[in-house]
Amino acid sequence: MLRELEIMVDAILAEPLSDALLAAGALSVSVQDAAADSESEEPLFGEPGMLPTRLAWRRNRLVVLIEAATDPASLVTNAATGIVEPTPCIESIRTIADEDWVRKTQAQFPPTRIGARLWIVPSWHAPPDPDAVVIRLDPGVAFGTGTHPTTQLMLQWLDAHPPRGLRVLDYGCGSGILAIAAAKLGATHVVGTDVDEHALAAARANAAANLAPGDYTAPDCLPSGAFDLVLANILTNPLKLLAPLLLERVASGGALVLSGVLERQADEVKATYTGCDARVPLSPWRTSDGWVCLSGTRG
Repeated sequence: MLRELEIMVDAILAEPLSDALLAAGALSVSVQDAAADSESEEPLFGEPGMLPTRLAWRRNRLVVLIEAATDPASLVTNAATGIVEPTPCIESIRTIADEDWVRKTQAQFPPTRIGARLWIVPSWHAPPDPDAVVIRLDPGVAFGTGTHPTTQLMLQWLDAHPPRGLRVLDYGCGSGILAIAAAKLGATHVVGTDVDEHALAAARANAAANLAPGDYTAPDCLPSGAFDLVLANILTNPLKLLAPLLLERVASGGALVLSGVLERQADEVKATYTGCDARVPLSPWRTSDGWVCLSGTRG
């Protein structure tokens, strides 16, 4: 049997207290946004070429897993000594029954159908449809498992507009899922880029596992020239900052597809891109759970 504790801390304490809890005997510590799933939820990201300016949210929930025999109060007191006074309060304690955690985790990621033909299938599942276009992808350190609405919107766009014979750029590629989908759907040359080296390593491994060749590199090492299709599934603020860069990468007659934009932010993103280059007018293609996918073609 195990026990799970929840402790609320401010941003300045999230990392040092997490490290101290692990050193004091905690089995694991995860840091979560205390405002998750509310209007106050905050994304954490780094702009291209920069590390994130902060590594925690304003208010954080530490979820601490301990052995049943470990005394929760003593653990937290020992960890907090020399870091914070008074000792943070334990918000809750619950007992967790012994389970097959690997099987339980895998059960959270079933095969996911995207559009008419495209499926995202973890390695521990057989493809449900032998005629489907299958992307083999396991959850990992990089964003993009195919479950988030922003990623699904981009995949649905690709499924509806197969990039056969096209040159594709996936900016902010994360796990490489969009670039891999583009390659599987007929793109002749795929390039993925990300500021995170771990994401690039994951994307290269995923591309190799899917027999979907592509080049994955940092933004400052991108090859020159424009692309027939530019994809970017990031967030509104970096998308706005990247507008000039992304627009200059769209070839004549090429398409630009953006996701990671909340529906209420769509107009400001469209205005930013129109202000940079009115020849690529963006419009909503499809929405899902409050998110919107914007697309446009260079005239």
